[in-house]
Amino acid sequence: MFAALMFCSKIILEAAPNIHLLGTFVMLCTVVFRAKALIPLYLYVIIQGIYAGFAPWWIPYTYVWTVLWGMTMLIPKNIPKKIAMFVYPAVCALHGFAFGIIYAPGQALIYGFNFEQTLVWIAQGFYFDIIHGISNIFTGMLILPLSELLKKLMRRSGRLRSAK
Repeated sequence: MFAALMFCSKIILEAAPNIHLLGTFVMLCTVVFRAKALIPLYLYVIIQGIYAGFAPWWIPYTYVWTVLWGMTMLIPKNIPKKIAMFVYPAVCALHGFAFGIIYAPGQALIYGFNFEQTLVWIAQGFYFDIIHGISNIFTGMLILPLSELLKKLMRRSGRLRSAK
């Protein structure tokens, strides 16, 4: 279900460059489901490949979202809400600001870029990374309330034990 939400949100917001809810959903799933968040994450990546084609752009998708998952996994499981309300958007924004840098090694390998060409590729996309990071600050503000709601719903259904 989360993979479908990720995909649909991406399609709906496609007209706005680098403004989407993918980082929010990746972090939300990771905060609530931890390692199991990789399941909807990679289902989304596969759905995106099926929809848009398994072209060279898709190869870095196999790891760029995993970086955000890993960053989120490093956040303590029981982080106080007063801290989480700042940390979650900050981590989401950091991933957005660094997206081009994270994506660049895949591009360099696919297209045979040397180091200087890779730096030029990063610099050319920096404007879009700025948009990505700023939008992720705002969409990242949804992570804490949505994670609290999802944990509450999961506990009610008996699918989540003692998550705080």
